[in-house]
Amino acid sequence: MNRLAGVTSPYLLQHADNPVDWWPWTPEAFEEARRRDVPVLLSVGYSACHWCHVMAHESFEDEKTAAYLNEHFVPVKVDREERPDVDAVYMEAVQAATGHGGWPMTVFMTPDAEPFYFGTYFPPEPRHGSPSFPQVLEGVAVAWRDRRDEVGEVAGNIVRELSGRSLAVAGKGVPGEQELAQALLGLTREYDERHGGFGGAPKFPPSMTVEFLLRHHARTGAEGALQMAADTCEAMARGGIYDQLGGGFARYSVDREWVVPHFEKMLYDNALLCRVYAHLWRATGSDLARRVALETADFMVRELRTAEGGFASALDADSDDGTGRHVEGAFYVWTPDRLREVLGEDDAAYAAHHYGVTEEGTFEEGASVLRLPQDAGVADAERLGRIRERLLAARAERARPGRDDKVVAAWNGLAVAALAETGAYFDRPDLVERATEAADLLVRLHLDEAGRLARTSKDGRRGANAGVLEDYGDVAEGFLALAAVTGEGVWLDFAGFLLDHVLDRFTGEGGQLYDTAHDAEALIRRPQDPTDNATPSGWTAAAGALLSYAAQTGSEPHRTAAEQALGVVQALGPRAPRFVGWGLAVAEALLDGPREVAVAGPRGEDATRALHRAALLGTAPGAVVAVGEPDGEEFPLLRDRPLVDGRPAAYVCRHFTCDAPTTDPARLAELLSR
Repeated sequence: MNRLAGVTSPYLLQHADNPVDWWPWTPEAFEEARRRDVPVLLSVGYSACHWCHVMAHESFEDEKTAAYLNEHFVPVKVDREERPDVDAVYMEAVQAATGHGGWPMTVFMTPDAEPFYFGTYFPPEPRHGSPSFPQVLEGVAVAWRDRRDEVGEVAGNIVRELSGRSLAVAGKGVPGEQELAQALLGLTREYDERHGGFGGAPKFPPSMTVEFLLRHHARTGAEGALQMAADTCEAMARGGIYDQLGGGFARYSVDREWVVPHFEKMLYDNALLCRVYAHLWRATGSDLARRVALETADFMVRELRTAEGGFASALDADSDDGTGRHVEGAFYVWTPDRLREVLGEDDAAYAAHHYGVTEEGTFEEGASVLRLPQDAGVADAERLGRIRERLLAARAERARPGRDDKVVAAWNGLAVAALAETGAYFDRPDLVERATEAADLLVRLHLDEAGRLARTSKDGRRGANAGVLEDYGDVAEGFLALAAVTGEGVWLDFAGFLLDHVLDRFTGEGGQLYDTAHDAEALIRRPQDPTDNATPSGWTAAAGALLSYAAQTGSEPHRTAAEQALGVVQALGPRAPRFVGWGLAVAEALLDGPREVAVAGPRGEDATRALHRAALLGTAPGAVVAVGEPDGEEFPLLRDRPLVDGRPAAYVCRHFTCDAPTTDPARLAELLSR
């Protein structure tokens, strides 16, 4: 066992038995490199990363490679999901130096943590013009020994270049009609009209962009925005990226047609997409959107929920294919022969046609990923239901993919929001309960007495790493959604605690935001990135939560901070709309108000519930909802909100102006859909 034994990261624990003498990211590791006068090898990955597993098997489990590595380097292993700050800083360096990035990430650095040579996956022998990992190790070791001045100069230049990067685009004005119209035009140009989504292969689910499109349609009535959102969601739901048997989405599609996924399933993707499909149903009433939202919610609860009530990070792409080999997608793919074994000739033929399973296969070695081809025709729902149950039962006998059981605060915040809203929309109180339990875990285990968040936990044990900006923004977003759904004001209070930390510890002069707190561990650069990746950026997640909290409470400092943060959207939205989708969605809410809805009425009364439901189903972008007793103390919006003629009433306000209160759910729905 090396120094990774006893850590909380499942990814690091996968390497605890390597012959490589791994260190976790600690000051002691760099002190050891200084003492031995050797460079540090930083290897960054995550548990569901296919090529991370490949490189581990080929190189880190190899005794000869490990011996050379241990002699000439101090090897440091980092889970990017536990330390997104470390990952972000060195990934920026990798991308600047090589023009691309990815995981596993391989960085060689001085004992002062200054990087000087970079890469991603290195094969065990030279391949396709890429040097082997042993060749890279030897080359770096020789350079460190014989050309130390040159190495130091390269490292110094890189650090100076990275340190000079700082965004001063906050506080430059909020995005307005023109910027949002330009963003929509830019998305239209990049839209794949044939297959849905944006750009080519590989194609990632554009969750935040779809949220912007739905909000833009709600505010402006732009049919093109709604059509792009709906067609993209349908294409994904019919494709192999969606698990047609068990629900839930894979991380991305390797092709532009959504046929073959990269099979790992991440909590963040499924939380974001669950909410997207619920919002699409709210806007259109689509049966497909309803089905996918509920199936995705059920997948998260069934497959990712932990014993403590939180949600695990991911399911691996790989699993045992029945021969002892760990193979990508083995749990999910089918052949015609396997269908016949499970279903018999007639039902197998029907299933093959319905799910696009061919003799040639759509994946590897003649296997196919289940999908719903456009030409499958009208399905016999009863027959298909029986087929699906039998296939699920047969699949349950296969070796399951591994699960990364760590609970990441930010991603659990996204799951809380998705499950709370999906449960409320579709009358599934069990989903609201699961959201509440996850929120309880975040408060009990991740939040300390000062309101500071821990990034992760595992098996009920709080992780050592501090939360970053996305943790504060996404958890606050989850708490705000839960408050609106449950009418429990304590969640609004907890969101306020988190957002006060954003104001005090993550905000710079002029309103720009940083991914790490002022008092966090100092790296070679303080990370700061306003662009979306697979999740909303911490910058725009915080902006959205600040705006919603300000609407709920009337807090001017939080409103001002949200507006200052949205200056980055004014700058980036028209030029790179795909990469600032959540910021554009928040900007839509700002332009619409956002609207403030107070439903005043006795708890449990049918009339109160009807108004509350109408408020939650309103499509006004970013509208906030408070429900409770008239003149209740839990929500500021309920103050001075009496019953009307003795009946529960809803009050809708925006821009310091209120409509007349209404006791009619239909009238409330009209007020929130215009």
